[in-house]
Amino acid sequence: MPDLSNCNLCPRNCGVNRINGEIGFCKSLNSVRVARVSLHYWEEPCISGENGSGTVFFSNCNLKCVFCQNYEISSNGIGKEISVKRLSEIFLEQQKRGALNINLVSPTHYVPQIIKALDIAKSKGLSIPIVYNTNSYENLETIRALNGYIDIYLPDLKYFSNRYSLKYSNADNYFYYASNAIKEMFSQVGETVFNEKGIIKKGIIVRHLMMPGLLFDSKKIIDYLYKTYGDSIYISIMNQFTPTYNTKNFPEINKKLNSKHYDALIDYCISIGIKNAFIQEEGTCSESFIPQFDLRGI
Repeated sequence: MPDLSNCNLCPRNCGVNRINGEIGFCKSLNSVRVARVSLHYWEEPCISGENGSGTVFFSNCNLKCVFCQNYEISSNGIGKEISVKRLSEIFLEQQKRGALNINLVSPTHYVPQIIKALDIAKSKGLSIPIVYNTNSYENLETIRALNGYIDIYLPDLKYFSNRYSLKYSNADNYFYYASNAIKEMFSQVGETVFNEKGIIKKGIIVRHLMMPGLLFDSKKIIDYLYKTYGDSIYISIMNQFTPTYNTKNFPEINKKLNSKHYDALIDYCISIGIKNAFIQEEGTCSESFIPQFDLRGI
């Protein structure tokens, strides 16, 4: 089991004693910090459906992406400290609201607490699928600890080149860690399964956010995923890159994604035979799609 007294939840391997108040890269402590609990309708259609996905947005992050849309919580730490017991209650409250699933957003740095909260909630009737919505900068031991707890993995695969992962997310060997984590996820949940209404019950959807100027890197990621998994997983190809205040120091990405480049990537996917994919329409690059982290539902 990952150890908070010598924190090794992610590849940072800070080794801090979070139980005694030591702070590592992600700035998380022993308690759980949450910024928003809500029904979310802007995930992939098979996750949100008509009822909404029961999102729990966790504060802090083990990446520091310069383009992060949720920087208020990932970098600035906006949120409220809660107990494991309260987290378990939140899961049950989301189920009572009619959520199709529990969607754990940026959960890596709280995995031990989440496991305890799920044990409590499941003993009290939690039965809807659990979604692990992650940036994928994970240690294998952390993902292995989740075996049997997670029904649906929703991992990012952000970069193929280490040059870009270092420059834009301060993450060394991102592809190595993320691709190995995704392999472990697949070994746990297998091929994607949907119910009669087209709502996902188990499986993996790998997300890739296309960035300005990185068409070649995106093609490398698509190649890897399709050659490795074929039609056993779904790929979500996202065009919602939104420049934020932090991208001003990176002029090459301080702009909206070129729609022709996105179309070229979709055409490439079709040309190599990809069938199981989600794509986005134009107009998703907008701050209006970013949730308000107002501590609601906590």
